[in-house]
Amino acid sequence: MHDDRTLVEARLRRVLDERVRPAVYPESVPLRTAVWHAPGEPVPVAEGLAADPEPIAVGDRWGAPWGTSWFRVTGTVPEEWAGRTVEALLDLGFDENMPGFQCEGLVYRPDGSPVKGLHPRSQWVRIGAPVAGGEEVRLHVEAAANPVVLGRPPFRPTPLGDPDTAGREPQYTLTRMDLAVFDETVWQLVMDLEVLGELMAELPVDSARRWDVLRAVERALDAVDLQDVNGTAGRARALLTGVLSAPAAPSAHRISAVGHAHIDSAWLWPLRETVRKVARTAAGMTALIDDEPEFVFAMSQAQQWAWVKEHRPEVWARVRRAVAEGRFVPAGGMWVESDANMPGSEAMARQFVHGKRFFLDEFGIENEEVWLPDTFGFAAGLPQIIRAAGSRWLLTQKISWSRTNSFPHHTFHWEGIDGTRIFTHFPPVDTYNCSMSGAEIAHAARNFRDKGRARHSLAPTGWGDGGGGATRETVAKAARLRDLEGSATVVWETPRAFFRRAEAEYGEPPVWVGELYLELHRATLTSQARTKQGNRRSEHLLREAELWSATAAVRTGFRYPLEELDRIWKTVLLHQFHDILPGSSIAWVHREARATYERLAAELTGLVEAAQRALAGEGTVPLLFNAAPHARHGVPAGGAATPAAAGGATVLTPLGDGGHTLDNGLLRVTVDARGLIVSVYDRAADRETIAPGRAANLLQLHPDLPNMWDAWDVDSFYRNTVTDLTGAESVTAGEDGASVRVVRAFGASRVTQVLSLPAGERRLLIDTEVDWHETEKILKLAFPLDLHAQRYASETQFGHVHRPTHTNTSWEAAKFEACNHRFVHLAEPGWGVAVVNDSTYGHDVTRTVRGAGDRGTTTTVRMSLLRAPRFPDPETDQGVHRFRHALVPGARVADAVREGWRINLPERRTTGARAVAPLVTVDDDAVVLTAVKLADDGSGDVVVRFHEAHGGRARAVLTAGFEVADVTVTDLLERPCGEGEPPGRDGGRISVRLRPFELMTLRLRRS
Repeated sequence: MHDDRTLVEARLRRVLDERVRPAVYPESVPLRTAVWHAPGEPVPVAEGLAADPEPIAVGDRWGAPWGTSWFRVTGTVPEEWAGRTVEALLDLGFDENMPGFQCEGLVYRPDGSPVKGLHPRSQWVRIGAPVAGGEEVRLHVEAAANPVVLGRPPFRPTPLGDPDTAGREPQYTLTRMDLAVFDETVWQLVMDLEVLGELMAELPVDSARRWDVLRAVERALDAVDLQDVNGTAGRARALLTGVLSAPAAPSAHRISAVGHAHIDSAWLWPLRETVRKVARTAAGMTALIDDEPEFVFAMSQAQQWAWVKEHRPEVWARVRRAVAEGRFVPAGGMWVESDANMPGSEAMARQFVHGKRFFLDEFGIENEEVWLPDTFGFAAGLPQIIRAAGSRWLLTQKISWSRTNSFPHHTFHWEGIDGTRIFTHFPPVDTYNCSMSGAEIAHAARNFRDKGRARHSLAPTGWGDGGGGATRETVAKAARLRDLEGSATVVWETPRAFFRRAEAEYGEPPVWVGELYLELHRATLTSQARTKQGNRRSEHLLREAELWSATAAVRTGFRYPLEELDRIWKTVLLHQFHDILPGSSIAWVHREARATYERLAAELTGLVEAAQRALAGEGTVPLLFNAAPHARHGVPAGGAATPAAAGGATVLTPLGDGGHTLDNGLLRVTVDARGLIVSVYDRAADRETIAPGRAANLLQLHPDLPNMWDAWDVDSFYRNTVTDLTGAESVTAGEDGASVRVVRAFGASRVTQVLSLPAGERRLLIDTEVDWHETEKILKLAFPLDLHAQRYASETQFGHVHRPTHTNTSWEAAKFEACNHRFVHLAEPGWGVAVVNDSTYGHDVTRTVRGAGDRGTTTTVRMSLLRAPRFPDPETDQGVHRFRHALVPGARVADAVREGWRINLPERRTTGARAVAPLVTVDDDAVVLTAVKLADDGSGDVVVRFHEAHGGRARAVLTAGFEVADVTVTDLLERPCGEGEPPGRDGGRISVRLRPFELMTLRLRRS
């Protein structure tokens, strides 16, 4: 037989495009359209419905960037259409390839009830099936003129990311506003032909199945009268029944489709627009649930559910009904789909506390799965947090974006730093926006790494990033793929049903130990420094506010600000979303974030100060309130007292060459005439810290233009070119006589640093102020250390993670930029060095061996300070920034932990009438209290959360400074749990044993 395969396939493509798809709507009449453009920000629904619109015609331009336009469409169904299905086709100027990234709409009836969302892949609104003829049609569309920020070509600087620079030019052309007859039979033929055509393209050319499908398609095309598609579509469909009903092979891969609309809580749109995106998506998905009995939709991010409840009660009512039916499913159990690297220990815990509690309170539903499809890597402390929240499973697909190494599993156990294992699944479909195309389904089956041991995978299905969700076309394709020869099988399921099935079939999955590092988007650890500083500061202010408020409530009857803290926590958690905290959103988002953090800092400072006044009373006794988990200046952790006088003094000595030395009897620091640190001598260890011939406090500037994803990526080639900023305008003694002030200028920028050596302390403080006006550059602060170490430690959630300093394999080489929280620690046996920070996350560690005559090892730690990408915010990080770092020679891990807390919780000195005893103390510095607070249920119980921080086993006694009636080990939600060894108790003394990095929460009921 002659090979005519390509001929038939080309015929299929043309007939579908030019004849069959256009015949889905064989008749149409125009609708009358009028529009009212809301001035400024979006208005309430009632105001939009009541507005007086002006006529607008198809072909007219509309929609200034970020504007809102209310369209009113009216018309009459022709009498001759009686008995037929009729839909309104509302094309606002859509590009079908950009759902979620351009204009969108939400359709309302005149009474204010929502109908469905409009986006490029869902432009229709059902009027009747069938209609009687003569019906009057009146619909309202709240249309958002969201600009196309990610255009073609992508990653180009644009002013559209901020209304202050976006301009007022209309962006969209009204394209179609019609009533049309919908031919269900033709539409079903389109679905048949699309599924079969896509299936053919994935089958081997020499497979019999491919040719069976080809011949069936050819017969169907022969049956279609191209001049009467609507009259012959049924005949064509009948000829496809055989190939569509052939069952899948018993060994076929099995896909659980979960309806999904990944909605970035902010990204290329502001938070306020996400509120509307969620409403549009929820309205569309509840409508699809009503139409499609098998469809199941899952939505994560409790914050987004809360937005619907607060802002769109008419949509919320439909959501609640669908949840009750089990088909609109709360997923993930987190407040937002947060970044998973940078949030601090307690903040990561609270993501689960507030997320799970919302779904429990609203629906009585407990999430067992964690749903983070788009998060940029996962810290090794996360498994324990997931388990402590009462969850069991994790889903993400983002690691498939790694550019160097291919992850070896799709279903596996992920083991964290404490040994906790979480059953984890990476969907092999490699997208969280699956459309049920043949290519996607075939890729999932081929790509699945666990063949022979497991057969199930999950496919998050629906248009996402900017929302939208699944479409009726998606559902129709899934129905045909339920049991189709040559394809994986597809069934709609909830995340819970999938995970239970997958876990049951895979009894002993492989284990991955340590962080899930994304080999991409490494620059998100540095971009938008002010956003990151706001997050870090907020986390520590919340610790202080809870600690002092709880102490004051127990001691003095002070009103514990439960409602205020709840609201503030939720705001901080929202801003940890994986495009806000990582710095990858438009300028509008980060401008608002900065203002929000400033407002929260003021409010939290007020709460702290009010609680401290209640505790200390009025008086003149000098007091230091110590919120750190370690004693400071003789003041116990969690208490307040008159601080002990600092021992010794720091001596500043000018050098003849323009340099200076700082000496406090513990460390001697030499700063040369360039303002660089050429020696940090540890007197007790008789050891030099800085590598010979090298200088620390070295600012290094690199060009930084990644191949794409500007705010997200720093590519390895950035290291090929570097400028050492060694020139100094001035190097002078500080005004206090115990510090050195260094001023530098480079490019269009300026740096002022103050190097100080506190009396009686083994740490060198480096305060850096940068007035930054560079473009496409990255600024690093380098510390070359005379230290030989195979690995180093970076603080992460509830502990630290070790990374190699070498690049033996491609896995290690790919980690050329990594995340730390408050410290990085390097050590040889018996001596180490810590570099601690108050707000930076990105860093790199490299090592070299020095030449002949020395052959020692130089290990260099570099902290990433600033970047200057131009997309999506063309003014990223421009302006003044302040950073604080400290170099701690002779540091053990214990010292790194302590100094990390110290630099992030600055001293609060005041006066009062009395000292304040800690509410809770612990007798082992390895056990760190991360939270001391009152219970969230308003009972007045004291909740204490702590963990082993040094990486070893610990036995500790916690002592309550109040009478304790009962002690309960709880989960993160403060509910009793039976895991772990129960604590012993003798009155207010509570004995605990902890494994390395083990996290524990205790609830103390007061007598």
